[in-house]
Amino acid sequence: MTDIEHDASSSLDDSNLEKLQLTEETVNKTEKVGPQDFELLKVLGRGGYGKVLQVKKITGKNSGQVYAMKVLKKATIVSSPKDTAHTKAERNILEAVKHPFIVDLIYAFQTGGKLYLILEYLNGGELFIHLEREGIFLEDTTAFYSSEIILALEHLHKQGIIYRDLKPENILLDSQGHIKLTDFGLCKEAIGEGVVTHTLCGTIEYMAPEIIKRTGHGKAVDWWSLGAVMYDMLTGSPPFSGRNRNETIEKILKAKPELKSYLTNEAKDLIRKLLKKRVDLRLGSGLDDADPIKRHSFFRHINWNDVYERKVEPPIKPSLVSDDDTSLFDTKFTKLPAIDSPDDSKLSESMNQVFQGFTYVAPSILSDMNVINRMLNSPYSNSLANFVRKSTPVTNQISSDTDLTDCVEQMDCVNINDSSHVNGVNLSNDLNKSVIQNMINENSSSELLKHVKSPSLPVKNPKKINRYFFK
Repeated sequence: MTDIEHDASSSLDDSNLEKLQLTEETVNKTEKVGPQDFELLKVLGRGGYGKVLQVKKITGKNSGQVYAMKVLKKATIVSSPKDTAHTKAERNILEAVKHPFIVDLIYAFQTGGKLYLILEYLNGGELFIHLEREGIFLEDTTAFYSSEIILALEHLHKQGIIYRDLKPENILLDSQGHIKLTDFGLCKEAIGEGVVTHTLCGTIEYMAPEIIKRTGHGKAVDWWSLGAVMYDMLTGSPPFSGRNRNETIEKILKAKPELKSYLTNEAKDLIRKLLKKRVDLRLGSGLDDADPIKRHSFFRHINWNDVYERKVEPPIKPSLVSDDDTSLFDTKFTKLPAIDSPDDSKLSESMNQVFQGFTYVAPSILSDMNVINRMLNSPYSNSLANFVRKSTPVTNQISSDTDLTDCVEQMDCVNINDSSHVNGVNLSNDLNKSVIQNMINENSSSELLKHVKSPSLPVKNPKKINRYFFK
């Protein structure tokens, strides 16, 4: 795989996207996270720049949740402007693009020597593993996976992003069997109609001819790769492969795909049209992008709305014993010791400035935290204690964290008489049982208990209270 050329300064500007522009300061007001907040469980993969680990969050919100942690070494990245741009663009795209078939970024943070991306853990394994086990997929199975891939690529294209590295190894299954695209390191941003880029990048067996020839390429390269992946699913191997790299390139540029006799006419026709070497003749290369592909007779039984809403039953349901199951990942990685080795390399201040703004917390994580944070920073922050005291008839008997937990269990039938609105927060609706329970789960219950047991406790400094709950 070759290096990538990225325009890291480009931005994704679309009102339909879920976006949250965060700085280190604003993140620290809600939930500050770092390597110490995660227990390392297994190694899932490794490459030239770092590795991917399975981890469990052990503090704060979502404690106990299993994630995938991508660890990258700053010193290795900053040695190449292309690699630096590639890393920043991957993080920016993951933050900005939310879609049912694209992996979710949960947190991003950094230390002096490393960058960390915390992603949802997809325990269904790579599509590659399932294809290797099955040998080939039936056409209905291929249509299912292809339909979810098409919707993901279509969404990226609408945001001016080309993916450029579609292959079975980058398509992961969740626990239900639906796909998610992962690894956005080779994406290119700001690719509108008529805009091309010239970087040689991707995985050779799935690479479009115009990338190899460096004649300039756009979003149509993703549709070529879709055709190559579909061929792989239907036959068990990519359409063009040779004994070495040069022979593979020669076939991509000059040979026709060998269409197996057992394929239906619809499958053959679609693959031919996706693997057109002339870009202007390739299905999906026009202004309509994915629409003509979705209308092709190969997908005549597909209800695209049902696909988007994940209502279609996946053909393969991963056999899993738990949420942290790693049985569908390569044992050459999972048997390795899960260690995030110390990194004492110190970058100069100017070098570290390259990664300014890398920190991120997903909006879904922030939602509950913000309700509490807004109130704690109001002039009425002692209303939190009042609220808890009035929420249960046994609050005056609180003497331990266990008692406090019992109190929370009775908060479903709360009748708030006063202070029900503080700083725009409706306490009776927003600051409810689940939010208080989160505070207990965040190792903050001793401080909450102290505040509840001291009705006259002065609240002169809301920021001090804030530190109690968001250490």
